Amino acid sequence: MQISRTASRVTAAVAVAGATVLAVSVPAFAHVSVQPEGTAAKGGYATVDFKVPNERDNASTTKVEVNLPADHPLASVMPQPVPGWSVKVTKSKLDKPLTMHGEKIGEAVTKVTWTADGKGIQPGYFQKFPLSLGALPEDTDQLVFKAIQTYSNKEVVRWIEVPQEGQDEPENPAPTLALSAATDDHHGTATAAGDDDAKGGDDNDAHQEAAADGTDNTARVLGIVGIVTGVAGVAYGVLAGRRRTA
Repeated sequence: MQISRTASRVTAAVAVAGATVLAVSVPAFAHVSVQPEGTAAKGGYATVDFKVPNERDNASTTKVEVNLPADHPLASVMPQPVPGWSVKVTKSKLDKPLTMHGEKIGEAVTKVTWTADGKGIQPGYFQKFPLSLGALPEDTDQLVFKAIQTYSNKEVVRWIEVPQEGQDEPENPAPTLALSAATDDHHGTATAAGDDDAKGGDDNDAHQEAAADGTDNTARVLGIVGIVTGVAGVAYGVLAGRRRTA
Protein backbone atom coordinates (compact mmCIF):
# COMPACT_ATOMS: atom_id res chain seq x y z
CA MET A 1 0.00 0.00 0.00
CA GLN A 2 2.84 2.32 0.93
CA ILE A 3 4.59 1.48 -2.34
CA SER A 4 1.44 2.30 -4.30
CA ARG A 5 1.12 5.70 -2.63
CA THR A 6 4.78 6.48 -3.27
CA ALA A 7 4.41 5.52 -6.94
CA SER A 8 1.35 7.75 -7.25
CA ARG A 9 3.26 10.70 -5.77
CA VAL A 10 6.18 10.14 -8.13
CA THR A 11 3.82 9.93 -11.11
CA ALA A 12 2.12 13.17 -10.11
CA ALA A 13 5.46 14.94 -9.66
CA VAL A 14 6.63 13.77 -13.09
CA ALA A 15 3.40 14.97 -14.66
CA VAL A 16 3.75 18.42 -13.08
CA ALA A 17 7.39 18.64 -14.16
CA GLY A 18 6.46 17.61 -17.69
CA ALA A 19 3.73 20.25 -17.87
CA THR A 20 6.17 22.87 -16.62
CA VAL A 21 8.73 21.95 -19.28
CA LEU A 22 6.07 22.16 -21.99
CA ALA A 23 4.95 25.55 -20.74
CA VAL A 24 8.50 26.89 -20.70
CA SER A 25 9.45 25.43 -24.07
CA VAL A 26 6.54 26.95 -26.01
CA PRO A 27 8.31 29.19 -28.55
CA ALA A 28 7.51 32.88 -28.75
CA PHE A 29 5.92 34.07 -31.95
CA ALA A 30 8.40 35.31 -34.52
CA HIS A 31 8.12 38.84 -35.83
CA VAL A 32 9.42 40.96 -38.68
CA SER A 33 13.05 41.88 -37.99
CA VAL A 34 16.01 43.54 -39.69
CA GLN A 35 19.66 42.48 -39.63
CA PRO A 36 22.70 43.81 -41.54
CA GLU A 37 24.76 41.63 -43.84
CA GLY A 38 28.04 42.28 -42.07
CA THR A 39 28.08 45.58 -40.19
CA ALA A 40 25.96 48.73 -40.25
CA ALA A 41 28.38 51.47 -39.21
CA LYS A 42 27.40 55.08 -38.65
CA GLY A 43 28.17 57.22 -41.68
CA GLY A 44 28.62 54.20 -43.95
CA TYR A 45 26.56 52.03 -46.26
CA ALA A 46 25.06 48.66 -45.48
CA THR A 47 22.92 45.92 -46.96
CA VAL A 48 20.21 44.86 -44.55
CA ASP A 49 17.73 41.98 -44.68
CA PHE A 50 14.15 42.31 -43.53
CA LYS A 51 13.16 38.84 -42.35
CA VAL A 52 9.43 38.20 -42.63
CA PRO A 53 8.05 34.95 -41.16
CA ASN A 54 4.55 33.62 -41.80
CA GLU A 55 2.79 33.25 -38.44
CA ARG A 56 -0.48 31.88 -39.78
CA ASP A 57 -1.45 28.29 -40.56
CA ASN A 58 -4.28 29.10 -42.96
CA ALA A 59 -2.99 32.08 -44.96
CA SER A 60 0.07 33.28 -46.88
CA THR A 61 1.87 36.62 -46.61
CA THR A 62 1.22 38.46 -49.86
CA LYS A 63 2.48 41.98 -49.16
CA VAL A 64 5.20 43.55 -47.03
CA GLU A 65 5.54 47.30 -46.54
CA VAL A 66 8.58 48.84 -44.84
CA ASN A 67 8.50 52.50 -43.86
CA LEU A 68 11.86 54.22 -43.52
CA PRO A 69 12.51 56.50 -40.52
CA ALA A 70 11.37 60.05 -41.24
CA ASP A 71 13.59 61.51 -38.52
CA HIS A 72 16.71 60.10 -40.21
CA PRO A 73 16.09 60.10 -43.98
CA LEU A 74 18.46 58.08 -46.14
CA ALA A 75 19.74 59.51 -49.41
CA SER A 76 20.33 56.12 -51.05
CA VAL A 77 17.89 53.19 -50.80
CA MET A 78 18.05 50.36 -53.35
CA PRO A 79 16.09 47.09 -53.15
CA GLN A 80 17.50 43.81 -54.39
CA PRO A 81 15.18 41.82 -56.67
CA VAL A 82 13.36 38.99 -54.87
CA PRO A 83 12.09 36.17 -57.09
CA GLY A 84 8.30 35.94 -57.01
CA TRP A 85 7.86 39.48 -55.73
CA SER A 86 7.43 42.88 -57.37
CA VAL A 87 8.78 45.93 -55.55
CA LYS A 88 7.67 49.55 -55.43
CA VAL A 89 9.86 52.36 -54.09
CA THR A 90 8.04 55.46 -52.81
CA LYS A 91 9.83 58.79 -52.54
CA SER A 92 8.73 61.92 -50.70
CA LYS A 93 9.95 65.50 -50.49
CA LEU A 94 12.11 66.35 -47.53
CA ASP A 95 11.52 69.29 -45.22
CA LYS A 96 15.28 69.69 -45.01
CA PRO A 97 17.31 68.69 -48.10
CA LEU A 98 20.16 66.22 -47.63
CA THR A 99 23.70 66.83 -48.87
CA MET A 100 25.38 63.85 -50.52
CA HIS A 101 28.71 64.03 -52.35
CA GLY A 102 28.41 67.78 -52.43
CA GLU A 103 24.93 67.76 -53.97
CA LYS A 104 21.65 68.65 -52.28
CA ILE A 105 18.90 66.04 -52.38
CA GLY A 106 15.35 67.28 -51.94
CA GLU A 107 13.60 63.90 -51.76
CA ALA A 108 14.28 60.50 -50.32
CA VAL A 109 12.79 57.04 -50.20
CA THR A 110 10.20 56.84 -47.44
CA LYS A 111 8.60 53.46 -48.17
CA VAL A 112 9.37 50.18 -49.94
CA THR A 113 6.56 47.76 -50.74
CA TRP A 114 6.92 44.16 -51.91
CA THR A 115 3.89 42.41 -53.42
CA ALA A 116 3.79 38.70 -54.17
CA ASP A 117 3.32 37.70 -57.81
CA GLY A 118 2.24 34.21 -56.75
CA LYS A 119 1.45 32.50 -53.47
CA GLY A 120 3.81 34.62 -51.37
CA ILE A 121 5.21 33.37 -48.06
CA GLN A 122 3.33 30.18 -47.27
CA PRO A 123 2.70 28.80 -43.75
CA GLY A 124 5.84 27.44 -42.15
CA TYR A 125 8.22 29.60 -44.21
CA PHE A 126 9.92 32.99 -44.10
CA GLN A 127 11.36 35.35 -46.71
CA LYS A 128 14.20 37.86 -46.67
CA PHE A 129 13.89 41.24 -48.41
CA PRO A 130 17.30 42.94 -48.89
CA LEU A 131 17.84 46.70 -49.06
CA SER A 132 21.02 48.69 -49.62
CA LEU A 133 21.01 51.75 -47.35
CA GLY A 134 23.21 54.81 -46.93
CA ALA A 135 24.65 56.93 -45.81
CA LEU A 136 23.64 55.81 -42.33
CA PRO A 137 23.20 58.63 -39.79
CA GLU A 138 25.94 59.40 -37.30
CA ASP A 139 23.77 61.00 -34.61
CA THR A 140 21.81 57.92 -33.49
CA ASP A 141 22.51 54.39 -32.31
CA GLN A 142 19.60 52.75 -34.11
CA LEU A 143 17.07 53.08 -36.90
CA VAL A 144 13.46 52.02 -36.47
CA PHE A 145 11.54 50.75 -39.51
CA LYS A 146 7.79 50.37 -39.16
CA ALA A 147 6.53 47.40 -41.17
CA ILE A 148 3.09 46.23 -42.26
CA GLN A 149 2.44 42.58 -43.14
CA THR A 150 -0.63 41.60 -45.18
CA TYR A 151 -1.98 38.06 -45.47
CA SER A 152 -3.98 36.42 -48.24
CA ASN A 153 -7.08 36.41 -46.02
CA LYS A 154 -6.89 40.24 -45.83
CA GLU A 155 -5.51 40.20 -42.29
CA VAL A 156 -3.05 43.04 -41.62
CA VAL A 157 -0.41 42.95 -38.90
CA ARG A 158 1.27 46.26 -38.05
CA TRP A 159 4.80 45.89 -36.69
CA ILE A 160 5.02 49.50 -35.57
CA GLU A 161 5.54 49.50 -31.79
CA VAL A 162 8.90 51.02 -30.88
CA PRO A 163 10.80 48.95 -28.28
CA GLN A 164 11.72 50.95 -25.17
CA GLU A 165 14.92 50.34 -23.22
CA GLY A 166 14.29 48.70 -19.87
CA GLN A 167 10.79 47.55 -20.83
CA ASP A 168 9.40 44.27 -22.09
CA GLU A 169 9.26 43.78 -25.82
CA PRO A 170 5.93 45.01 -27.21
CA GLU A 171 3.49 42.63 -28.84
CA ASN A 172 4.18 43.92 -32.34
CA PRO A 173 7.70 45.42 -32.23
CA ALA A 174 8.97 47.48 -35.15
CA PRO A 175 12.14 46.17 -36.86
CA THR A 176 15.10 47.97 -35.28
CA LEU A 177 18.57 48.21 -36.81
CA ALA A 178 21.45 48.74 -34.36
CA LEU A 179 24.27 50.92 -35.71
CA SER A 180 27.90 50.29 -34.84
CA ALA A 181 30.56 52.93 -34.27
CA ALA A 182 31.65 54.99 -37.26
CA THR A 183 34.76 53.82 -39.11
CA ASP A 184 36.99 55.32 -41.78
CA ASP A 185 37.74 52.39 -44.05
CA HIS A 186 40.13 54.24 -46.38
CA HIS A 187 42.33 55.88 -43.79
CA GLY A 188 41.92 53.00 -41.40
CA THR A 189 43.08 50.52 -44.02
CA ALA A 190 46.04 52.70 -44.99
CA THR A 191 47.05 53.12 -41.37
CA ALA A 192 46.55 49.47 -40.69
CA ALA A 193 48.64 48.56 -43.74
CA GLY A 194 51.43 50.90 -42.65
CA ASP A 195 51.35 49.48 -39.16
CA ASP A 196 51.36 45.96 -40.57
CA ASP A 197 54.42 46.79 -42.72
CA ALA A 198 56.19 48.29 -39.74
CA LYS A 199 55.23 45.35 -37.57
CA GLY A 200 56.11 42.94 -40.35
CA GLY A 201 59.83 43.63 -39.99
CA ASP A 202 59.67 43.17 -36.24
CA ASP A 203 57.68 39.98 -36.68
CA ASN A 204 60.20 38.64 -39.20
CA ASP A 205 63.08 39.43 -36.87
CA ALA A 206 61.23 37.80 -34.02
CA HIS A 207 60.57 34.71 -36.12
CA GLN A 208 64.24 34.56 -37.16
CA GLU A 209 65.39 34.93 -33.56
CA ALA A 210 62.91 32.28 -32.47
CA ALA A 211 64.16 29.97 -35.22
CA ALA A 212 67.76 30.57 -34.18
CA ASP A 213 66.89 29.93 -30.54
CA GLY A 214 65.07 26.80 -31.60
CA THR A 215 68.12 25.58 -33.53
CA ASP A 216 70.41 26.25 -30.58
CA ASN A 217 68.06 24.49 -28.19
CA THR A 218 67.84 21.50 -30.53
CA ALA A 219 71.62 21.30 -30.74
CA ARG A 220 71.90 21.44 -26.95
CA VAL A 221 69.32 18.71 -26.52
CA LEU A 222 71.03 16.47 -29.07
CA GLY A 223 74.37 17.05 -27.38
CA ILE A 224 72.98 16.10 -23.99
CA VAL A 225 71.30 13.01 -25.44
CA GLY A 226 74.60 12.00 -27.02
CA ILE A 227 76.47 12.40 -23.73
CA VAL A 228 73.86 10.38 -21.84
CA THR A 229 73.97 7.67 -24.48
CA GLY A 230 77.77 7.54 -24.31
CA VAL A 231 77.77 7.30 -20.52
CA ALA A 232 75.18 4.53 -20.68
CA GLY A 233 77.31 2.66 -23.21
CA VAL A 234 80.41 2.93 -21.04
CA ALA A 235 78.50 1.75 -17.98
CA TYR A 236 77.09 -1.19 -19.90
CA GLY A 237 80.59 -2.11 -21.11
CA VAL A 238 82.01 -1.99 -17.58
CA LEU A 239 79.22 -4.19 -16.22
CA ALA A 240 79.64 -6.67 -19.06
CA GLY A 241 83.38 -6.87 -18.39
CA ARG A 242 82.84 -7.51 -14.68
CA ARG A 243 80.40 -10.30 -15.48
CA ARG A 244 82.92 -12.00 -17.80
CA THR A 245 85.64 -11.65 -15.17
CA ALA A 246 83.42 -13.14 -12.50
